[in-house]
Amino acid sequence: MEQALENTLKQSGTSLNFGAFDIDDQVGAFVPHGRYRVDGAPDGPLSGLRFGVKDLFDIAGRPTGAGNPDWLRTHDVPARTNVVVQALLDAGADLVGKTLTDEIAYSIHGDNHHYGTPENAAAPGRVPGGSSSGSAAAVAARLCDFALGTDTGGSTRVPASYCGIWGLRTTHGLLSCAAMAPLSPGFDTATWLAHDAATFERVGQALLPQTGGVAFRRALLPFDVLEQADEVFHPVVHRVYEALRGLMPAEHCRLTTGGGELENWRRAYISASAHEAWQTHRDWIETHAPSFGPAVQGRWDMARDTGAEAARAAREKQDLVRHQVRSFLGADGVAVIPSAASVAPLRDASPQEIDDIRARCFRITCIAGLSGLPQVSIPFATPAGLPIGVSLLGPAGSDLALIRLATGIRRALQEQH
Repeated sequence: MEQALENTLKQSGTSLNFGAFDIDDQVGAFVPHGRYRVDGAPDGPLSGLRFGVKDLFDIAGRPTGAGNPDWLRTHDVPARTNVVVQALLDAGADLVGKTLTDEIAYSIHGDNHHYGTPENAAAPGRVPGGSSSGSAAAVAARLCDFALGTDTGGSTRVPASYCGIWGLRTTHGLLSCAAMAPLSPGFDTATWLAHDAATFERVGQALLPQTGGVAFRRALLPFDVLEQADEVFHPVVHRVYEALRGLMPAEHCRLTTGGGELENWRRAYISASAHEAWQTHRDWIETHAPSFGPAVQGRWDMARDTGAEAARAAREKQDLVRHQVRSFLGADGVAVIPSAASVAPLRDASPQEIDDIRARCFRITCIAGLSGLPQVSIPFATPAGLPIGVSLLGPAGSDLALIRLATGIRRALQEQH
């Protein structure tokens, strides 16, 4: 095995040097085949920072598992490293291991039928959220400074909220998803999570295009979106909105045209993404008959049964949503919304409770997914001390400016207490 990996490295021309895994992983965040380290460049803007990598991103000479042993068994060892990972290494950050993902990233809950559920150090006894479950758990437990994740339907924003950390869904297409195991390429984004604002912003400065020309001039609070989240989110969302209102004109408003429309948006996202996921993975699933956990198997069954006509109607709805949301924000608007619908569910929550939370979550998270827009999740806590996230949703390409606005607002609110 090691000789084969060495040969792959030589053939690819890479100069990665793998070192011994040195993390005391007491939360189950790292995968068995991802326990190694790669040192970054000796100097750079991210020198001194350690990062984990969700086990969807390729590292030349090391296997990618995508949360499923059959994927690990049936896919060749990559010959090239994902460009986002390489950019972080070139910027001086040290890679300290590959983190667990829900199977093929097809979940926002945070469990894995084969490898288990990572511990949520910020909310013991509760799930970390997925599919970037290992990355969120590693950051929350301070095993690394930040970690790469992905976000298709909420897979960074939800675990960021559940684990009390910073997270960003990037503008779709802004960061390359090449050399990364896909779920639904039309929705997949490369992302990261961090446990403090300074680190979160440093990573953004290293990875994202400069957006110095972006100026936010309108703050928006869409109350129909807020209504999808539990009451515990409402006062914190209003605090962020009030802080923005001190900087710019602000407005309470509706994002949708009427009651129940967010459910229609959720259904459009589910159908469009499921059909695309099946087109992406059909050959592999039918050829290798991989074993999935019951919940993920159910989603693949649904994806298989989503026909072309349903997908076409969903894509037409997506086009309308994309236009509506982008017009709502314009070039200078920022919307304040919950990052999730609830606090992290208990690890033994009933399937019915999980399904209800999942549906309400997707009514919130599908907005950025369908419209391809960036969304930053800011960590807060409930009066009982449980983590929750409040998000800023901004125009396409405003990612770095959105991060700076979010970290500035969080600092201002901290200074008030």
